[in-house]
Amino acid sequence: MNRRNAYFTIAALAASFVWAYSATLRDLVISWEREPDYSHGFLVIPFALGFLWLRRADLKQVEIQPSAWALSLIIVSLLVRWVGHRYAFDSLDGYSMILWLAGATWLIAGRQFLLWALPAIGFLIFMVPLPFQVERLLSVPLQRVATEVSCFVLQCLGQPAFAEGTTILLGNQELHVERACSGLRIFLGTIALAFAYLIASRRELWEQTILLFSVIPIALVANALRIVVTGLLYRFVGNDEAIQRFCHDSAGWFMILVAATLFAITQIFLTCLIRRVEVMRMDDLLSRSRAEA
Repeated sequence: MNRRNAYFTIAALAASFVWAYSATLRDLVISWEREPDYSHGFLVIPFALGFLWLRRADLKQVEIQPSAWALSLIIVSLLVRWVGHRYAFDSLDGYSMILWLAGATWLIAGRQFLLWALPAIGFLIFMVPLPFQVERLLSVPLQRVATEVSCFVLQCLGQPAFAEGTTILLGNQELHVERACSGLRIFLGTIALAFAYLIASRRELWEQTILLFSVIPIALVANALRIVVTGLLYRFVGNDEAIQRFCHDSAGWFMILVAATLFAITQIFLTCLIRRVEVMRMDDLLSRSRAEA
């Protein structure tokens, strides 16, 4: 593909993307603004661009070879979008947009360039809200676990706490662990941060696996800590509107920072637990020995 045809193809794809997905992008922004569980969506695109910048050194080894096979991926993205509209799965519209971007990248620059950009493109998944069915499937068990864990911690702190369903009876107070307090925001935010770190750090596969699975207990602990703090505030300060606003809004963001700190501690622990082995050739070792002598 010569330069003129390449520019024409890029312009045509950009125009078709704006025409096809401008409404999708608008709906995503509305979701980020109105749904606290997905407010991290504003950070996803800047992070994805940052990953491309961090991987810029590898771009020198990438050979640009446009491929017509990419049209198959673009067709798949259109089918996914059709299924989403046909069966009212709004989230599939956002996922089809990501598939379309991958297909367009493959079409313009080739398979090697797509593999280079794939971590950034894949990270865009975190800007799309989960399907309602999946969200509900996650929220209900998260509510129950958060209730039981936070009630246990409150009891360990000497508080008269008892759990009934998703309600904590704390003295004369009733602390309702609603869906907004299920920890889905912390869970999704922590997973996004974990993926961002793993993409940027390029650790060994076994380390990536451990760190990725550590997200689940970290998110549960962070959310339970939020509910415990809420219960203590209700117990010793009172149940006024300011405390409720803090516990539902500000505390959610603060607990994401707590989860990020716990994740960093886990990463440091793994680094200290396993020491890197320095591999040297025999002639390098002999030359170093002579230099020290």
